[in-house]
Amino acid sequence: MGLNQGHNNARRFWLLAAGVATAALLLEAGGTPIRAGLAWDRDALAAGQLWRLFTGHFVHLGWSHLLLNLAGLALVSWLVGKWFSPGRWLLIGAVSIAAIDIGFWQVHVSLDAYVGLSGLLYGLLVAGLLAGVLERDREAIILAAFVIAKVVWEQFAGPMPGSEATTGGKVIVEAHLYGALGGLLAGLLCRYNAPQPARDPLQPEEDS
Repeated sequence: MGLNQGHNNARRFWLLAAGVATAALLLEAGGTPIRAGLAWDRDALAAGQLWRLFTGHFVHLGWSHLLLNLAGLALVSWLVGKWFSPGRWLLIGAVSIAAIDIGFWQVHVSLDAYVGLSGLLYGLLVAGLLAGVLERDREAIILAAFVIAKVVWEQFAGPMPGSEATTGGKVIVEAHLYGALGGLLAGLLCRYNAPQPARDPLQPEEDS
């Protein structure tokens, strides 16, 4: 990936992130009625309110939960925003959300309700880190190891100490796992279906 392309991707990712942040802030300003009408809710989904599969990821428990997730979104933007074009980031986000929804519905069947960006953030982060790892970026390799360790820790030991007090409610660590798996899948699809740069016709091919 060229330096200019990386800068352009990063700038556009920041614009996408700003749009997500604005939407989440407006939804939070709507208070409890908006949250109740948009949250991921098993009973409401069973009754046919399928929009909650999408909207539940953009409403929050409260302002502290929202601001924490927006800080995470800014961190993701800074760390991995350069690796994909906006279109591919949207695809990664969609696959990550779908993976979380499927995981909740089919695997984590005891879950009644969920709100928040955190699962989606893990999907975006993992997809970007995967691209960096495949480019042998040292920082991406280190961060990927940390993220893997954190996700595994949460599945066995539960949320990180203090995280529930900060968010103001229960942390659904399964969202992090399913989001990360969705991001891994989407990152692989985007990486290996990326258009190859055109070969310079004046440069001879190497002998095999």
